[in-house]
Amino acid sequence: MSVTTAVSARSDVIPQVESLAHTRIRDCYQCGKCTAGCPMAAGMDSGPTRLIRLLQLGQTGKALGAQGMWQCVSCQTCSTRCPKSVDCAGIMDALRQLSFERGVTTPEQQRTVLFQKAFLANIRRNGRLNELELIGEFKLTTFVSGRSVSFLLKDATLAPELMKRKKFHLVGEKARDRAVVARIFARCMDGSHL
Repeated sequence: MSVTTAVSARSDVIPQVESLAHTRIRDCYQCGKCTAGCPMAAGMDSGPTRLIRLLQLGQTGKALGAQGMWQCVSCQTCSTRCPKSVDCAGIMDALRQLSFERGVTTPEQQRTVLFQKAFLANIRRNGRLNELELIGEFKLTTFVSGRSVSFLLKDATLAPELMKRKKFHLVGEKARDRAVVARIFARCMDGSHL
């Protein structure tokens, strides 16, 4: 089966991935430069090349269930190295989003998404990171969704040492001009930054 045939017989996942990542999956000709340059590839069950190939072959269930996209640190090395300008990192982000939305994530992966959401909400609210507020929101959200008391209290013993080293602040600062931050978020949310 040719790449074109497989992609044309695709499910609804592929158009969604392409729309979210602003790239065309069929443009990838599997040269492997993305995975060869990926600093996280050794820890992935499926690197960028393999995930894209799964999508090209219409095996979207396998792609959405792969662990590799969750090890991606969005360093953009794969996208930069691609000779066809396929946004591999964007594809990884899109796959993470779709797997979360479709409920094919493990509890650990769900915590990753909850942390990202808490982080962005914190920046949006304060204009900069308030560590204590972030940790509180993330831990509380995680506790409510999973009822894990051990996870809720897991890092509590680290606070005194972090405070002693001045790596953790009880009072966070807010950005002076939060309107600028609001405009940045608005541009990102409506897609006008693309």
